[in-house]
Amino acid sequence: MSRSACDRCGTPTARGAFEFRTADGPSVKCLACALRHGPMLGRSTAIALVVGTVLVAINQGDVLLGGRVTSAMIWKVPLTYVVPFLVATWSALVTSRVRRAAPPEGRA
Repeated sequence: MSRSACDRCGTPTARGAFEFRTADGPSVKCLACALRHGPMLGRSTAIALVVGTVLVAINQGDVLLGGRVTSAMIWKVPLTYVVPFLVATWSALVTSRVRRAAPPEGRA
């Protein structure tokens, strides 16, 4: 990969780049633009909704069905959705990270 700037904002990607497949071919982005990549955010949101809902049902289902909503649930339920969102986003970023070739031996 010879491109050294973000395709979206033009920021140099010397400190790290992320490559995403698009309809127009591969797109290289800096971290800031990668974090705003729509398709990745959509997948992360879908994963968070499915996994979060299953976890809320498992962990808080009896409380919700019994109508005994507690003040602790005000932070527990949203956090149950945030964690899978962050894990899915982190995983997508790690997978899309562009690995720079190591310099030949004897060169730094």
